[in-house]
Amino acid sequence: MRSMGGEYGDQWRQSLASALEWWRDAGVETLAEDEPRDWLARPAPVRETAPEAVAATAAPVAALPDTIEGFIGWRMSDAAPEADWLTPRIAPAGPAGADLMILTDMPDAEDTDSLMSGPAGRLLDRMLAAIGLNRDSVHLAPLAWARPLAGQIPGEAEPKLIELALHHIGLVAPKKLLLLGTSANRVLGTTSGSASGNGIHDINHSGGNTKAVATFHPRFLMERPAAKAEAWKHLLLFSRGIGQ
Repeated sequence: MRSMGGEYGDQWRQSLASALEWWRDAGVETLAEDEPRDWLARPAPVRETAPEAVAATAAPVAALPDTIEGFIGWRMSDAAPEADWLTPRIAPAGPAGADLMILTDMPDAEDTDSLMSGPAGRLLDRMLAAIGLNRDSVHLAPLAWARPLAGQIPGEAEPKLIELALHHIGLVAPKKLLLLGTSANRVLGTTSGSASGNGIHDINHSGGNTKAVATFHPRFLMERPAAKAEAWKHLLLFSRGIGQ
């Protein structure tokens, strides 16, 4: 006959085995810690992280190159917004420190190595010749350095491209800027400059102040020849209406 003490011991061992089995099934693999723990101690309060501390630990935004050579190199690298567009990127043409700058929207469909190499470019050459200029005397740059497959700049990409274009303008610091087409004209909407009654805009940037005139893109003029008369007025503003 078993004693009451023996029965109590069997019950205790069964309870212990049942508890250990429960913890094992729950995924607890370590039954004891190396260091003693005060299980009755109150947990330490959780401290909230101040917003400024979060900002301090965030990754800093890389600064844009502050030279035209460095900027062009960066825009042609894999870090540029157009790097995954699957179309060729085309760098600006003309003197980096030109007094005159022309901003177009994007490379044309036929462009592979240089900007505006097709019919629209030939029309631009005639427009410049009409006011006594040529491409050798201007800095020609695109807003988007690659042509999107759809032939239209994605809306979500435009704000960043405008920011980069304004930085580009600041590095060149031209006295005059001619904007070709609707997309290029949008750089005016992000500046603090004002437009005079005759259509001459002020663009303030890190390099100083630039007078800008917006006109139709040669592609549009090829489709709507009637708009050439209005474009001629814009060209006269660009060449004569802006002080030297």
